Formats: sequence, structure tokens, C-alpha cells
Amino acid sequence: MFTRSAVRALSTNSRTFSSSAARHTKVAVLGAGGGIGQPLSLLLKSDTLVTSLSLYDIRGAPGVAADVSHVDTPSEVNGYPADKLDEALDGAQVVVIPAGVPRKPGMTRDDLFNTNASIVRDLAAAIGRVAPTAHILVISNPVNSTVPIVASTLKKIGVYNPARLFGVTTLDVVRAARFTAGIAGAKPSDTPITVIGGHSGATIVPLLSQNAHGKAISGDVYNALVHRIQFGGDEVVKAKDGAGSATLSMAYAGAKFTNSLLRGLNGEKGVITPTFVESPLYKDQGIDFFSSNVELGVNGVEKIFPLGPLSAEEEKLMAACLPELKKNIEKGKAFVESS
Repeated sequence: MFTRSAVRALSTNSRTFSSSAARHTKVAVLGAGGGIGQPLSLLLKSDTLVTSLSLYDIRGAPGVAADVSHVDTPSEVNGYPADKLDEALDGAQVVVIPAGVPRKPGMTRDDLFNTNASIVRDLAAAIGRVAPTAHILVISNPVNSTVPIVASTLKKIGVYNPARLFGVTTLDVVRAARFTAGIAGAKPSDTPITVIGGHSGATIVPLLSQNAHGKAISGDVYNALVHRIQFGGDEVVKAKDGAGSATLSMAYAGAKFTNSLLRGLNGEKGVITPTFVESPLYKDQGIDFFSSNVELGVNGVEKIFPLGPLSAEEEKLMAACLPELKKNIEKGKAFVESS
């Protein structure tokens, strides 16, 4: 029941593609044994656009693969232990990276940096060596820094393609729609909110003014909503009382973005969603990566859209976002340069 409803939520638009029309697509999940990786693998097994699922982790991936492989969808599933990373990546068109340590109470995404930075760098090097043309979806936090780490690592070995690297910020978009709907008494499908900037705290900027329901929210309610969107992860970490972070909702968001990319790769037109990519929007301010609405297509990033009109409140949020985001990006770049 869970997987069937998840497919409906994730793949409503993929119904236009028959299994015969969709191309063979191998998706690799690096970090498949973790709190995000396990439910993400289940959801991807349920996605009809995935024909082969390759699950890798330093521990537990073969067991997850054996479990998930029993789900009655056509895709083939294989699990790989720590010493089989190259085999896991061989032939992958899409690589999703949820690997790394989770957040714990009191931790910020930057606290995760020292551990996760080296994990992501090493995985990126392997992708560049084995699957240099793969589309890479980075979930590992802090995304504002790990995406530049992947880019810099791939540049070092001469295989970087900015159209094929994505920071998954979809959880911010999912939260914004859900939380706004709750306040407005509407359905989340009626409250799509474009979220721009980055993927932590003040770098997350929801453009509520661009939705009719969001535009109607003001004052203290507006401020509380923005704060909840920006710091929704803290809410989950606190509620789990040391037992984990936002793993299930992140897995859902990761699967949702992966499905959007797969639809674009399969030729569907008009697949537009926010994602953290190399972007021209603020390059003149030294900010090479930025999340905004992006059209996904057969080449990955097809078009990066301008932000559109911002309210006075959103201009203030942007003023707080940009310097913090710049520091995060530079931190990721410096890590690779010094390693």
C-alpha cells in the first residue's frame, strides 16, 4: 500500500511514458544502507522509470538490495559492499548520493562538513573515473558545500559537466508547499512554492509572494512560516530526540527530484523544479552555485530561469542568504584545493 501510494505521488506525470518508450536507466544510490538511503531505495524501486537499481554502502547495501528486490516492480536490483564501488557505478546514468553522517541534536549542517566532505569527495572521484557522464544528485549535507566539492573534484580529473550536477533542495520545496497549505487551508498541490538560494538555514529563501495562497500570508504568521521552512530539519531532529534526522521526508524529496530528472531525460517537456546548480544568476557576486527554477531535459539542466519579482520581505531574505551562501560554496572549493 505504501509503495503504491508513493508511486502515485511521485510519478503522476510519468504515466505518459510506457515501459517500452522509456529508455534503460540505471540509477545508483551511494549510501543505500543509511537512514535516507533505505527508504530512498524503496521509493526508487517503485519508480517505473528506473530499470536497474544499484545500491552501494560501506555496510548493509546487499541486505537492503535483497529486501527491496522483492518489490513487484520490473526494475532489477543489485547490492554492493564497500570494496565494490566501481562495480556499483559501472553503466550508471544517474547517481544519487545520500551518503554521510546524519545530523544530531545541536548540530548544524556545517558541523557535518569535516566528515561528509571527504566522503563526498571520494565518491565524486570514483564517479568521475567510472561513470564520467552520469548525472549526479547530491543529498549529503551541507549541500551548499558538497555540490561545489563534487564540481571541483570532477574538474580536477577533467570530466565536469555543470548540466549534470544537482544539489537536491526538494525537501525545502516540499516543506514550503505543505506548511503553506496548512496555514491556507488548501491542498499542497495548490500551494507550490519556489524556494531559491541554498539548502541550509538563512540561505533557504521561499518565494511565497509568487503563490496566491502564500502572498496572502503576512506579519508574524509569515515570519513563523519562513522560519519553519528554513529550519524544518531542526524540528525533526528535536522530535526524534537523538534518534535521527529528517530521513523519511528527505528520501521522499530525493525520489521526487530523481523522478523529475528521469522524466526530463526521457524527453518529457516542461519539467521545472528548483535545484542547486552552477548558475549565472549571481556569478557576478562570486556565487557560482544557486538554487532556482530549472528546466530538466535530455541534457540534464536545459534552462535556468530568472527569479521573477520579489517582495520587500524576500529581498531582505536574499540579503541574508547571499553572503552566507558564498561562504559555504568557498568552503567546499577550498576543501578540494587543499586535499
